[in-house]
Order: sequence, then C-alpha cells, then structure tokens
Amino acid sequence: MGSITGSELLAKSLKAQGMDTLFYLMGGPMLETESACIKLGVRAIDSRHEQGASMMAHAYSRLTRRPGVCMASSGPGTINMATGVANAFIDAAPLVAVGGASPRVYFGMDAFQEVDQLSLFKPITKWATRILDAKRIPDVVATAFRQATSGRPGPVFLDLPGDILGEVVDESSVTMPAQWKPAPRAHGDPAAIAEAIALLGRAERPLIIAGSGVWWSDAASALQSFVDTAGIPFYTTPISRGSVPEDHDLAFLFARAKAFAEADVVLNIGTRFNYVIQFGRAPRFAADLKVIQVDVDPVELGHNRPADVPIFGDARAVLQQLTTEARGTLDKRRYRAWVDKLKSLDTEKALESEKAMSDDKVPIHPLRLCKEVRDFLRRDAILVVDGQEILNFGRQSIPTFTAGHRLNSGPFGCMGVGLPFGIGAKVACPDTQVVVLHGDGSYGINGNEIDTAVRHRIPVLVVISNNGGWTADPKHDKPGRNLGYTRYDKVAVDFGAHGEFVEKPHEIRPALERAYASRKPAVVNVVTDDAARATTVRFSAYST
Repeated sequence: MGSITGSELLAKSLKAQGMDTLFYLMGGPMLETESACIKLGVRAIDSRHEQGASMMAHAYSRLTRRPGVCMASSGPGTINMATGVANAFIDAAPLVAVGGASPRVYFGMDAFQEVDQLSLFKPITKWATRILDAKRIPDVVATAFRQATSGRPGPVFLDLPGDILGEVVDESSVTMPAQWKPAPRAHGDPAAIAEAIALLGRAERPLIIAGSGVWWSDAASALQSFVDTAGIPFYTTPISRGSVPEDHDLAFLFARAKAFAEADVVLNIGTRFNYVIQFGRAPRFAADLKVIQVDVDPVELGHNRPADVPIFGDARAVLQQLTTEARGTLDKRRYRAWVDKLKSLDTEKALESEKAMSDDKVPIHPLRLCKEVRDFLRRDAILVVDGQEILNFGRQSIPTFTAGHRLNSGPFGCMGVGLPFGIGAKVACPDTQVVVLHGDGSYGINGNEIDTAVRHRIPVLVVISNNGGWTADPKHDKPGRNLGYTRYDKVAVDFGAHGEFVEKPHEIRPALERAYASRKPAVVNVVTDDAARATTVRFSAYST
C-alpha cells in the first residue's frame, strides 16, 4: 500500500466516515488535507471567513442529519470557527470541526500562531481532542463522528498539529474503522408510557411541545400520527417546525401564548426547558402544570422544572409507543372545548395579522414584507430567518409545512447565521427553494459570503429587511443603532450576484420573481420602517 502522510490519512478518514462536502478556508497546516479531500471527490466549498464555514456546515448537518465538516488553519483561523461551533453546541447539532495547530514539537515555545485551541474548544463542544500520533487519525475521526451523533447531538473538535499532519506512516499499519452508524433507538419504559397516557386521559387542556429531538430522530410522521390519534394541539420549536404541517387542524400559531398559559398538561418531546419557553415556569405556564418530558438525554429530564412523568428515550420510538398506547384509550371529544377555544382565538388573531400584513404604507412595514415572502415561498421551501425585528415578525406570520425546512438564529441568538445557513441548506438540498430573510444588521456580519455563493454557483435568494440599523428605533435614541441604508444589492452585484432594490410594497413580489428567475445567488434589498417594532416574550432583562 505504500506510505501516506497524516494529511492524506485525515482526508481518507473523513471520507470513510461519510463526509462528502467540506466547508473551509484554506491555510496551513491544512492545505495538503484540503487538496487530498478534493482529490477524493469531496465537494470543497471555501468561505470568506471561517465563521461562515462553520455555520454552513451546521446548516448542512441540520438538513442531512449527518455531521457537517468544517476546517480551518491554525490559530486565528481555527478560533474564527468558534462562534459557529458554539452555536451548534447550544443548538445541539452534530458538527465535526477540524483545526490545524502549531507543530507539537514547538508547543510552549511561542511558535507561529501557537495558542491552546483545545482548551478554547472544550467548553463549546461535546468532545474535543488533540491527535498526537498520525496512526491514530482514523480511529479518532471515527470516534468524533460517533460522539457528534450519539445521544444528544453536538459538535466535536479535532486539533491537528502540523508535524502530525506531515508525519509519514506505512498505510498497511493503519486500520480504517467502518463508517459510523446510528445507535439503536432507545425505547421508553412501558410503565412510564402508560402513566403518560393516563395523565393525558385525565387532562382537560393538554398541549404538545415538540423540539429538535423530533427532527434529529426523524420523527415527523410519528409526531403527526400521535397528534392525529390523540387530538391534542401542538407547538414546535424552530428546528422542528413543519414536522406536522402548520396548516393542520390542531396547529394554532396565533394562540400560542394562551395555549401555554392555560394548558394543564404538557407533553414535552425532545426540547429543553430553556429561556425560549421560559424554563417551563409561571407565568408563561400555569403554576400547577403537569409535565410529561421525553428526552434522549437523561440529564435533561427534570432540568429547570420537575417532570411529573420523565421518559428517557428516542423521540420517534417513544412517540410510536405513545400512539399505540393512546389508541382506544384517549377520547378526542374530551378536548373539544379546549380545541375550539384555541381555534377561535387563532382565527381572530390570524385575521388581525392578515390585515396588518396588507398595509400599503411607505416605508414598508416588515409584516408586509413577510406576507410577500410567505406568498412567494413554495410549500416545501427552506426558510432561514436571521435578525431581530424581522425574526420576530416572521415567527408567526410565515408558516412552515415541511419537516426541517425552517432555520433561524437558534437558542444561542447568534446573529449572522442567515446567509451561511442558506448556503449550507442549498448545498444539502440543491433542488429545493431556499430563501433567507435577513435583517440588515445581521446580514452585514457575514454578507461577504455572497461571494462564496457566486463562486460556487449556489443560487440562494436573500431578502433583506433594511430598516437602517440594529433593531427598531422609534425614538431614535439607541447608541450604535444606526447603520444607514446600505445598498447591499449593489454590493452583491459587484460580487457577481443578482441584485434588486425595493422601496414600495407592490415592488416586492416582482423583485422576488426576477431574483429567483435569475438562477443566480440574489439579494433583494427592501427598505422597511425603522419604527416598526415587533412584540415578543421578554427573554431577559434586556430592554432592546
């Protein structure tokens, strides 16, 4: 078999574990690995910033349910990936981040770009390690993929010193592990399943809250089967939106606050009781709420609030168990008054929202922009939303009908993900319409990645709600808020993309149509009202 370098062995090991796409920014000591990946047929997408590469890999993992892979040079290059890796960590998304490092033999000698990258990444990953022997590369890479996907998913980090990458070994002395495979699904305790259905059978105002665990366990059809069988209204967190189409008879997007506040039993499947749902506590929920909690990570059971019925298990397996137990046991008619109440409120508020979304005023209200985007989207479109005001306006006004096809800043509140997420999503699903709805502030963070989309012919459509700065500012008194109305469309055209500039409501849809028809990466820059402020649940003491 001959000799092989650590760099070549790393490329072969990543490919052996299923990597077919690499997001990276070139540089030493990773150049030989990057070249080897390309020679092996891997699609290599080089970004304009390492943060963009890690975010693209994150979105790619979310659409494919396989670990995305990102790679960067030593020191500053690897550290630039950290924001995207941390976002994947908080988002519980599988990711394999590979960072080059100074040669091991010079550790502690102030070598070029020397910094303790391993210590920096340990707090923001599920698992991080440094490879100190080239022969161990295949085994460690296989372990990285297993760590990223086992139990609660998350990112991992591999630190590769330059001299290990340059080490030459006899290929016949190296064992290449088999490709990782998902572990068998963990089923819930049958006694707990029966207890959960019994509790729901006594409930009058039950509610289902489904999170990312439903997506990662490919449980969309299982969730819909349980919803249909039990007749219980449901809500989803962003990554699981579309698991059940949001025009389902038991989906009441506009009655969310009322549903949460008045529910007497909540079945929480695969989502954390974090700030997004106010830790499951009053006043967001009733003080005497009963909770059934399902999670693949046993540590999450009872975290932040007690679980009356904790169930450790895979979301899909447990939902199938619950559906079987519910058949012939739960009576949908018991919840009719509850369903009718939510439906009435949802219908009333939806009509109010539709009226607000039809506003023809100039400057354009963000809700009018949301309406035009909503009506333009195909039913199976992937929508990425990034910003503050536009994120909040788009939350209820634009539904999702296909599992996994809604991405946003996530529980970390990480702005700047929009365009990189859109690129990663389009690479993962090239035949699906991908639209990114951006605020102008968030777009500016990674807007240069439009060049990445152009160079690699990735036709993602970006729509910017440009209100001239960070957040809305009715009083015009926020320090550092104003950014000016930058012509991002012209910048995009200079990069080789399609650009559109919109100032009037009736111009939005034609601009979207032209941008999409161009079959090029496109930016539609829409001037919106800087005084239009969205209302949302207060997540903290911040006043912005």
